[in-house]
Formats: sequence, C-alpha cells, structure tokens
Amino acid sequence: MKFELQIEIFMKPAKKYFFGLFLLGMLLGFFPFLSVKGYAQTTQQAKQQVFSGIVYDDQNQPLIGASVVERGTANGVSTDLEGKFTLSLTTANPVLIISYLGFSEKEVTVSGTNLEIKLLSENITLDDIVVIGYGKAKPKDLTGSVSVIDVGKTKNQPVADIGQAIQGRAAGVQVVSSGEPGSNVTFRVRGTGTIANNNPLIVVDGMPLNGGLNQVNMNDVESISVLKDASSTAIYGSRGANGVVIITTKRGAKQEGSIFTFDAFTGVQNETGMVEVLNAAQFAALNNEMLANGGLTPNPAWSNPSDLGVGTDWVGNLFNPAMMSSYTLAYGNKSEKSNIYVSGNYFKQEGIVLDTDYERIILQFNTDTKINKTIKFGNSLKLAYDNKERGAYDIRNALLANPTQSIYDETGNFTGPTGNPLYSGDVENPIGKASTVKTSTKGYNVQGTLFTEINLLKNLVFKSLGGLEANFWFDRTWAPKYSWGSDVQPNSYLSQASNRSITLLWDNTITYDIQFGNHNLNAVVGTGAQENRFDFLNGSIQKFASDNTQQIDNGTLQPTVGGNASEWSLMSYFGRVNYDYNGKYYVTGTIRRDGSSRFGQGNKWGWFPSAALAWRISAEDFMKNMTVVDDLKLRVGYGITGNQEIGNYAFASAYNTVLYNFNNNYVSAVVPTVLPNTNVKWEGQEQFNVGLDASFLNNRINLITDFYVKNTNDMLVPMSVPVTSGYSDIYVPSINAGKIINRGFEFSLSTKNLVDELKWSTDAVFSYNKNKVESINGDTPIITGSTGLNSSIGLIQAGYPVNVFYGYVTDGIFQTQTEVNNHAVQMPGTNPATSTAAGDIRFKDLNNDGIINDKDRTFIGNPNPKFTFSLNNTFSYKNFDLSIFFQGVSGNDVYNANRMYTESMSIPNNQTTATLGRWTGPGTSNSMPRAVFGDPNNNARVSDRFIEDGSYIRLKNISLSYNFPKEIVKNIFTSAKIYFAAQNVFTITDYSGFDPEVSVNGIDNNVYPITRTFSLGLNLGF
Repeated sequence: MKFELQIEIFMKPAKKYFFGLFLLGMLLGFFPFLSVKGYAQTTQQAKQQVFSGIVYDDQNQPLIGASVVERGTANGVSTDLEGKFTLSLTTANPVLIISYLGFSEKEVTVSGTNLEIKLLSENITLDDIVVIGYGKAKPKDLTGSVSVIDVGKTKNQPVADIGQAIQGRAAGVQVVSSGEPGSNVTFRVRGTGTIANNNPLIVVDGMPLNGGLNQVNMNDVESISVLKDASSTAIYGSRGANGVVIITTKRGAKQEGSIFTFDAFTGVQNETGMVEVLNAAQFAALNNEMLANGGLTPNPAWSNPSDLGVGTDWVGNLFNPAMMSSYTLAYGNKSEKSNIYVSGNYFKQEGIVLDTDYERIILQFNTDTKINKTIKFGNSLKLAYDNKERGAYDIRNALLANPTQSIYDETGNFTGPTGNPLYSGDVENPIGKASTVKTSTKGYNVQGTLFTEINLLKNLVFKSLGGLEANFWFDRTWAPKYSWGSDVQPNSYLSQASNRSITLLWDNTITYDIQFGNHNLNAVVGTGAQENRFDFLNGSIQKFASDNTQQIDNGTLQPTVGGNASEWSLMSYFGRVNYDYNGKYYVTGTIRRDGSSRFGQGNKWGWFPSAALAWRISAEDFMKNMTVVDDLKLRVGYGITGNQEIGNYAFASAYNTVLYNFNNNYVSAVVPTVLPNTNVKWEGQEQFNVGLDASFLNNRINLITDFYVKNTNDMLVPMSVPVTSGYSDIYVPSINAGKIINRGFEFSLSTKNLVDELKWSTDAVFSYNKNKVESINGDTPIITGSTGLNSSIGLIQAGYPVNVFYGYVTDGIFQTQTEVNNHAVQMPGTNPATSTAAGDIRFKDLNNDGIINDKDRTFIGNPNPKFTFSLNNTFSYKNFDLSIFFQGVSGNDVYNANRMYTESMSIPNNQTTATLGRWTGPGTSNSMPRAVFGDPNNNARVSDRFIEDGSYIRLKNISLSYNFPKEIVKNIFTSAKIYFAAQNVFTITDYSGFDPEVSVNGIDNNVYPITRTFSLGLNLGF
C-alpha cells in the first residue's frame, strides 16, 4: 500500500473505509438538523420579534446600504458598512423585502434571529440561471435530469481547464484527467453507452465545440449545465446520446457601469506518488541471479554487487518540480442598451516530466446590443493560440533503464548501452531522448457566434445564430542524429504536418412564451444546419547536411508525403413544448429530426422524440401544513437519442492506391479494401429516468436523486468479413448489431449547516452505474486494449461490462518440482532454464484438459467504476473562506501493464523494488516469481497478477481565501481577494502505480500521472 500522508488511520486497506469516510462527512452535514432542540429554538426566536442579518452580493461581498423592509409596513433599515442590519419586527408572520440597485429584489420569511441573505445580479437570477438546449429554464421548472455546476466553487482551483475543475461536481458525470500539459479530460455521462465515440456534446455559447475544453478560459465562464437524460438531451437529437455539456461565457458587468478584474495564480507542481525501482547494487544482484537461472554466465564485473552503490536515479531525473501560472485581465460593462465583456488570458504550464510544456493565450470578446424594443443582436468571439511541446519521453523506459549506467559520459554527451547486452540491456537513454527529440503542436483556434433576436409579436421571438469554429494546428518533430554507445541514430529526422478543420453552423428558432391564468406555456421550434471539412497534409525526410538547416527541403533521404480530406454535414428540425399548470403539473415534449451525411441513402434521417412529466407535490393542499418541506417534485422522463459519431463515409467502400508489376513495369491501381455497408444507420439510445427534487427547512437542505435505465440499441460494431470476399478482414465496416445497457442511481445533497457569522455548507455527490453488453455481432468478442507485447487485455463480450479484462488466473507459485510435475503442463521440459520450474507462477487449468493455453483465459477484472463520489465542505468566517473537497471512485479494477515490464525479471532491465521479495527457494514467496532470463514459463503473460484495485479517495482541492474588507480597498479596488490552494493533495489507494486515475479503459500503460499543485492566487476588481 502506498500513501502520501503517514497517518495511522490510512494504514487500513483503503476499500474498507472509503464509504465510511464518505458517510461520515454526510452525517456531519446532517448533524445540525438532527437536533430537535435547534429547530424548536428557531421557532422561539421568531417570537422575540428582533431580527438581525447580513446581506451579500453574488460574489459573497457585503452590500452596503441595501434596503431591508418589513412587508406591508413602513418599517425598514439599511445595511451598514459590513452589510449587517438589525430590525424590530411588528407583524405576526413577518416577511422581509430586500432590495439593492442592480440586484433582483428578494423576499425572505423570517426564521431565527440571524439570517444570511444573498442578492443576485439582475442578469443572474434564479428565474434565469439554468441554460438548457436552445433556451433557459427556471430551476424549479425543470422536468429533465440536469446538473448545474456551481462555477463559484471552482474558481480557487489551480487547474488548466474547466474539465479538471468540474471533476466530481456533478452526479452521473465521470471525469478522467491526465497530468500531461495541454491534455484534455475524458467525460463519461452515465456510463459507457457505445463502443464508438462516448464523448458528450460540448456547446459553448450555442456553438458545438470540436476542440477540447482547454480552449476555454475558466475565468470567462458564467455557467455550466450538464444535460444527462434523454428528455433533456433529445433537443440535440443525434448528438445528445452521450450527454450534453452547455457552457455560457460572461456577457458584461454584474450591474450598471464598468469594472475591470484581474485574476492570477502561480504554483508549483510535483508528482503525487513515485514508483520505486532497484538501485545499482540491487539491480546487479538481480541480473546475476536471472542469468544464472537462465543457464548463462553472470557479469564477472558484478561479482560483488554491493560495490556499485546507488547508481543513477533515472526516474528522479525524468520527474522534476514544475511551475504553472495563469493571468486573466477582463473588462465588463453594462448599460441600458448594451453589454460588453472583453478578456485576455495567458496560461503557462511546465510538465513534471522533462521537457513537456504547454502555453496558451485566449482572447474573449462578447457583446449584446439592443437597437430598440424589437431588435437585439450580439456576438461571442474567442481567439485562442496554444503551443504544446514535448520530448520523446518514456516513463516506463526511465523505470527500466540500467542504474549502473550514468546519464552523461566524461565529455558531457549522453551515454548509451555498451558491452555485452546481457549485462547492459538495450534501453535507450531516457533522459537523452526526452532532451533531444523535440515535438511541438501549435494551434490557432477561432470560435464565434453572431446572433439576432427579433420580437415578432408579443411573446414571440425569432432568433438566428450563425457560428464558426476554425482550428488550425501544425505538428513538427525533429530528431537529431546521435551515437550513444551501441544506440546509434545515423541520420537526423524531420516530420511536419498541417491540419485544418472548419465548422459552420446556422440555427434558427422561434420561441413563444405566454402565461394565461394558471397556465404557462413555452414552445420553441427551429432548424439547424452544420457542416465540417477537415484537411491535412504531412511530410517527412531524413539525412541533413547540417542539423542547423531543419527544413524538409534540406533533407536528402527517404522523403514521404501524404494528405487527405473529409467532410460531413448535418441538417436538423426540432421542436419543444414546456407546459405547466399553476407551477404544480408539468409536461415537456421534444422531437428532433436529423439528417446526416455519414449514412447512406435511405438511412440518412432519424427521429428522436422525448417526453417528461413532473408533479410538484409540495404545491398540493395536503402539503400546506408541512412547513419543514419547502419543495418536493417528482420527475419522470423517457426519450430516444442517437449517435452519429462513427466517422465519415461508413456506408461506402474504402479504396487504396497500390503499385503492381505488369509486364515488368510498375502500374498504379485503385483497390477496394473495405466492404461497403449501405444499410448502416443511427445508433439509437433510449433512456428512462425517474427523479425526485426536494428542499427542506427554508432551503437549508436540498436533495436531488435520479434513477435511470439507458439502453443503446442498434449499436455499431465491426462486421465479420470472410477473406474469400476479396475485402480486408481487418479493416471492416460497421453494422448495427449491438446493445449495451446502463442502469444507475444518482444522489446530490446540499446543506447549509451553519448560517450565522460562522457559515458551513456541505455538498455531497454519489453515483452508481452498472454497465452490461447485451449483444454484439455474433459470439466472437471484440478485442480492445493492448500491452505493447502483442497481447490483448480487454474484450467486449455479451454478458459482461464494456472492456472487461481477459487473461489467465494465477494460483500461487510452484514451490517444488513435484508440484510442477503434478500440475497441468505450462511449458514442457525438465531444464529450469527453458521450461516451467519451481519458482514459476502456477496458472489455473480452467477447462481441465491438462494443458495451460489460451482456452484457460477468462474474465479477470472490470475497469468500470461502480461508484463515484465527492464531498465538499465550505466554511466562511468574517472575511475568510475555506473549502475542502474530496473526490473518489470505487469498484473498478486497473490493469497495471507497466508491471509486465518492471516485474518480469526476464531481461536485463531494471525492476521495481517489489522484486526484492521474489522467490529464491521453497517458502520464500507465493506471489513474486523467480528471476530467470527469457521467462520460459511466461510469468508476465496477461493475468490477474497485474490486476489491482483502482479505488481511491483523494483530497482533490483545499483552498483558503481572504476577502479584503471593502472599506480598506475602496479607494483602489472594488474587491480584492487572496487565496492559497492545493490540488490533488493526497490520495488513499491500494494501487501500486504512480496514480490510480488512468484512462477510462482501466489500463495503465505508460500513463502520464496527474500532479499535485500548490498555488497562490489573487482576484482584484477595480
């Protein structure tokens, strides 16, 4: 077990107390409400008719001079310099009206003697806060399953992009991140629903985003909504099957006037956990033993391994502390007729792995202008430049590198393996490769929308929105020639590529919104058109007269050139109706018809309907006297969405240009390689959702729960193509012959535990998902995942979860040759150097045929987590704010493919310190096999030996901030805050690798680990 903090409680197995810690945190959140005495005291205090409170704005700053008036009377006061007030009340059931210029008026029912009151700016009211597809909705009126991310709670996180900031913040949304600078997170909304593209649709200011979230500056974000069930995503039709993430950016100042803001943080990163490898003395002893057991002569220079000492720490030289900084300057203005928001962001992240860096510049320009009462237009424009650089780093090679070899020779050049490879190994100098080979990707990105709104009639609005996303990126790799011992690269190498992706969008909608009596109706109909063209061109060449002339024209050997282009388009018609009666009974109906160029004639179009019902139980007469319940709403929804993310031209045959010999002359020909399938059609995904929203005790407890069943039908899977057809049996078309089911439960709880001068709130999120493949194309499983040793790890097989691990089952270690002789044959023979012998792993003979072979492989692990959870506690006292955020997953397995190399003990490469406990004689070990050159028993084959529990709980973020009092900074700033934050502080896990958060397929195969970051930040308004 590995820990970052040596605390006694952490010495227990992590899986035994994951949920204990989680439930303990939830219990602490509930504790203040479990006291009957505390609730009775509130009632008693209300009778005293003396009321005190404090009024904040939506940035948690006290509002000076806010009006507080007792409803129905002239009795009122204004808040003081600290936003506080005291008022003697005169009515039996007092209600306060709080108002302030530029903020929405708020009514508060008196409960207790102290109350925290927050006013929202007029452009961020509770009646207009949830952004849904092609519109907005009041939170209380939602019928679908929508998670709203509290952007304010992510501001003090020192991360590179929004995806990392929202990890663990939304129920049913799994986010997997990487530590590599410039990388993007991977989303899974309610599990894996297809073997094709599972990424959700990301919409930024109405424009679907093809690039990653690292193109969006966190400081520009106004709101984030995640649409999860089909009743909320069906408005996006063929693009909503994997969920929809809607991001809106800021449109101006919070209130009339202008404001500048400056946000900055800088911090240092380091690795979260280091894998320990053998030092030089330990490696030499292991190598001698391995060669002797393999019948070979050990290195005579290592007759006394202890003389070699520690040697070279390759891993320590590859990983180094690194800096990360971000600076944002923004201007916002709000007036009666226009809003404007302009910002610029510079972000720089150095990687903890040698020579990995990321640099980004983002400019944002948003405007809204009212020409008159009828016409309004606006735009959102984002310009982004980024540069991602990396050397040819290889984390696993750093683990395997020979510790008896130095990094540099006496002349300062990089070293390489020398002498007998049985002693020196063949691993290239990992520091040399990371330092000399230079790869860069420069990106230039434009994303923008331009819209016009026209009030055609009363309650009838027409909106037309045009969008553009243009992505240009240029890849370049330069590898100079070198000679490092026996590792020689005789020629320098240059590769360059130019890529271009242009996406155009045009949406038109008409929205009708009317209230008549107790009836409320909102209807939207519209059309959407989108198209994309992608072009790329690449070339490479070797051998340069001088390495100072690094241009393709200067190379002379083996020139290559390639290029291609592809296009797709989508045409859509959609409509949605939201109706409610008296805020009590709700009905939502949505339908969309999509036509995609990715499908053949007769299958281009698909229908995607959905419907949802909601019942506000708390509005019924029988609930009137239940004062503890503020709101109680039951939601039921059903819908069908689709998936077109199957690549372009899936319905057509693919052709390759080849050369063949005809009459001793080379003739070019076009040869079909992929069998066409004109019947390919949409993947259909139907989803049923039942949800319950509840709030209690004057909204001090808020609960959202959802249960769902998500069925993916007509899933696209590879077709079985016989070789006799003349087409490839490797590159095959997709057919609609699969089905996957996801069932799950989601739970979100928010509580306000303390609301006086010391404030404490808790947010808990818990999600459960069970994934199962119901059917694929026949009984032949689909192979996924690889170790790099021509060995597959994962399978997609009917009856099991997606990407389950498949391999051999271990049964301890043979302690004697008699045990070997009495077991099924693994590697026949009697020579321990070339056959199975004592000290080798015993594998189970599952089919009892007396032979261990591929027929004895079975399902050995599940990479899909059963549970994801998080717990956030926020404390405020006067001007101090403290946030503590835990996040984790449980019930998933990780296949540690790195251990197949670093614990094989079969070739002269370095190994982890776990091999110090290897088998050296009867009774010495029953888990770590013997060291033997060549591994004749294939002890490192794919097996449950390398399956590890991937569960973890992580202190994801802790931040402490201080808000300077306004009276101190008012002559210079309108607001000022300084904060200290730490990200990925420590992780409790049983996983032995660098970090348990690996890719969604659960395979740790040279994965760049996440980083721990300590940072200092500053927010200024002026």
